[in-house]
Amino acid sequence: MDLSNLKPAKGSVKKNKRLGRGEGSTNGGTSARGHNGQKSRSGYSKKIGFEGGQQPLQRRVPKFGFTNINRVEYSGVNLDTLQTLADTKKLKKIDKSVLIENGLVSKNDLIKILGRGEISVKIEVLADAYSATAKAAIEKQGGVAGLVTIKKIEEKPSKEKPSAKAKTEEAPKEKAATTEDKSSKE
Repeated sequence: MDLSNLKPAKGSVKKNKRLGRGEGSTNGGTSARGHNGQKSRSGYSKKIGFEGGQQPLQRRVPKFGFTNINRVEYSGVNLDTLQTLADTKKLKKIDKSVLIENGLVSKNDLIKILGRGEISVKIEVLADAYSATAKAAIEKQGGVAGLVTIKKIEEKPSKEKPSAKAKTEEAPKEKAATTEDKSSKE
């Protein structure tokens, strides 16, 4: 066996159908496209899901449900994962940076600690949210289940015109002052 006598396996290589090479090839004339009509023309391509004018499946099937644009997506980390992490790395404090270093969450994820498994060490955990069972299990061992505080951008005070209500309150005072001035002049 050498490179000069290598061949593909029998039946694995197939010759292309050579269209439009005369009547003797049996693929001449209409080039195996049948007779006239849109499908016989060059450049024809039908829409995905087109069913010959019949109402297509994606329009026949009813749609339901919706996507909540306010949904907050958390990456879950379970107690048993925290336990193995604390045992192997000898950690007393677990926060987002530790979880990122160990490939459990990515940089932009919000973290939620979930209650699968058990924890037997006293550790301090910082995360964005906790399930009730996870928080109870951490605190039962004497640990701390702390929340990460999100820094909100302080809004700049807007330059608003004084409201109509403020103007009406000022007006009676001015009138009262002018009436007093008049009475004192007399």
